[in-house]
Amino acid sequence: MSGRADGSVAGRIDGIVARLHGLHPRLIDLSLDRLLALLAKLGDPERHLPPVIHVGGTNGKGSTCAFLRAMGEAAGLRVHVYTSPHLVRFNERIRVAGAVVSDADLTTAMAEIERLNDHAPITVFEVITAVAFHLFAASPADLCVLEVGLGGRGDATNVIPPPAACAIASISLDHRELLGPTLDVIAREKAGIMKPGVPLATGAQPDEVMTVLAAEATRIGTPLLRRGRDWSIVETPNGLRFADKAGAIDLPRPSLPGQHQFDNAGIAIAALRASGLNVSNEAIARGIASTEWPARLQRLTGQLASLLPADWELWLDGGHNPGAGEALAVHLASWRDRPIHLVVGMKQAKDTAEFLRPMIPLATSLWAVAEPDQHSALPIEAIVAASGGIARPGPLVSDALRDIPRGDGPARVLICGSLYLAGEVLKHDLAG
Repeated sequence: MSGRADGSVAGRIDGIVARLHGLHPRLIDLSLDRLLALLAKLGDPERHLPPVIHVGGTNGKGSTCAFLRAMGEAAGLRVHVYTSPHLVRFNERIRVAGAVVSDADLTTAMAEIERLNDHAPITVFEVITAVAFHLFAASPADLCVLEVGLGGRGDATNVIPPPAACAIASISLDHRELLGPTLDVIAREKAGIMKPGVPLATGAQPDEVMTVLAAEATRIGTPLLRRGRDWSIVETPNGLRFADKAGAIDLPRPSLPGQHQFDNAGIAIAALRASGLNVSNEAIARGIASTEWPARLQRLTGQLASLLPADWELWLDGGHNPGAGEALAVHLASWRDRPIHLVVGMKQAKDTAEFLRPMIPLATSLWAVAEPDQHSALPIEAIVAASGGIARPGPLVSDALRDIPRGDGPARVLICGSLYLAGEVLKHDLAG
């Protein structure tokens, strides 16, 4: 996020973030000492949180957090939530007792923490994490849901004392330059959120990932709750059925589309039930049916959608790595009743070819885009090359939507490839 030369609250937030970017030579530095020193100056707010559920993984951790928040709030709990990145507004990252943090409270907290840090080297994510803990500790709540930013062992959120429960969503290849080149190495880093005696729920995982998670859980003394062994979630004619040692729950279909969300919902339920918090089966069912999480197979109906014929559908997903490509391909296969057009904008350093590979056979056309304000956007030429020359240049999302061949009858368009692209798309779609 770049600083804006205005006096608005948003401009002041941007200005603080811009200054913080200059305090550390690397945007990401997976270690905890800098943040622990800053938190000590704040009075260690991470030690004054309500019961925490700590959520890691590669794909699905944000959705898992959203399910947890919805179930907790359906039970009448006040829920703090910390997630990243934001899509449209910086404030989205921090929800204090059920409400997105206000501009005034966020600006005040960021300015105070910038003052206390006193120009010491620190990353922006570490400061944002300190801001979240500071705000959470100052406001009473019943549950705190923390999403790991990157990895696990050295992630800023991992400074917390032992939480009530942990969860690890689907692990796949991503951020290899930081976490390691292979699935087993990445899984070991993600497993760094495990704590002795703290239950950890996980869902469907590749064999090499589950081997690592099981070995680490045994070594650390973590009760590992595995799908298919300790809990299950299956489709029924009327929705889903979740079961664990506490009993079975009949559920409606999740409000978030896609079969991969069954796994995320199950992980969230398993972690919540293992946490010891008192949430009824009825509240769990209401939460699963009412969860909201933008840019996860989200149907768009605004300004961008108006560029398409009235009987077409426009969808948005922030998936951006090989695992997300596989999950999206499964969903695209259920859309074979009409043509599918893909509009793809990626972030630099992503495995674009592997992300696209499972989806290309299902697409009628493929378009490569890069929005002007899209953070670290991969050049369109690189997306075209990764597609084997199949993709056509947008070059903008709006251009692609106008140029997709109309053909006969209804069709679907999916915009995907980057959460940063998703943020820009949501801004444009909401524009009047």
